[in-house]
Amino acid sequence: MNARIRHPEPTEGAAARTVQRRDGKGAHNVRDEVACEVPVALHYNDQPFAVLMATPRDLADLAVGFSVSEALIPDAGELQIEAIDESIDGIAIRMRIPEPRHAALADRQRALPGYGGCGICGSASIEAVLRAPPRIASTPRIAETALHRALDALHECQPLNAATGATHAAGFADRSGTLLLVREDVGRHNALDKLVGAMATQGIDAGSGFAIVTSRASYELAMKAAHVGIPLLAAISAPTTLAIALAESADLCLVGFARDGHCAVYAHPERLIPSSAEQSR
Repeated sequence: MNARIRHPEPTEGAAARTVQRRDGKGAHNVRDEVACEVPVALHYNDQPFAVLMATPRDLADLAVGFSVSEALIPDAGELQIEAIDESIDGIAIRMRIPEPRHAALADRQRALPGYGGCGICGSASIEAVLRAPPRIASTPRIAETALHRALDALHECQPLNAATGATHAAGFADRSGTLLLVREDVGRHNALDKLVGAMATQGIDAGSGFAIVTSRASYELAMKAAHVGIPLLAAISAPTTLAIALAESADLCLVGFARDGHCAVYAHPERLIPSSAEQSR
């Protein structure tokens, strides 16, 4: 009798699929890991609010981070996750917040569904999107070498992307560049929300370090970072004009093209100590 071939379990957040690989020698079928993307419905006080297309892992972090970074609640202490229900259609996260907060959601109501690729799809009004975050209170200065240290470490902390090649990551590092937390998702906004939620749950002060993301620096990401008080956001790709404008008004240091030992600072460069200044000390 032939022994049964045992395939390793897929990485959390991925599923095994058969793919036909082709090259100059022909075609052959192999097992591949593919990133999961499912509808995740967010319900507050028994009412649907938004649907995100997300990777089904770290969902409690997603619920907390979305609620805080979207200014639905001021802090994680006001949120109670009652259930995370899975069905054939997707996942529903059922949460409860104070009734006055819930009553205010009518002004922020999102049309369903929303999408993982767009953090503001379905927002009911321009005012709901272009809300002004408070100015960032903390004023740490981050060394450029610390930024690149964290970016180098991030490459080794993305198991889902290593398996699938299809996800973004968001990480938070302390001022020395030591990476403290990383979260992954098919949506860049979801990855940052998961990071914010994990930080809130673990009691990590948003003003004590900086965030890095493996995507462009969109307005939504800058807004989320600024709202929770992260003083520096670095992206491996480009920012947008609206992200720069928001960063300037919120005292957020916004860094783009942060990779391979280089970066471009688009707002508040005084928060990032250049390598030349470090060497002259």
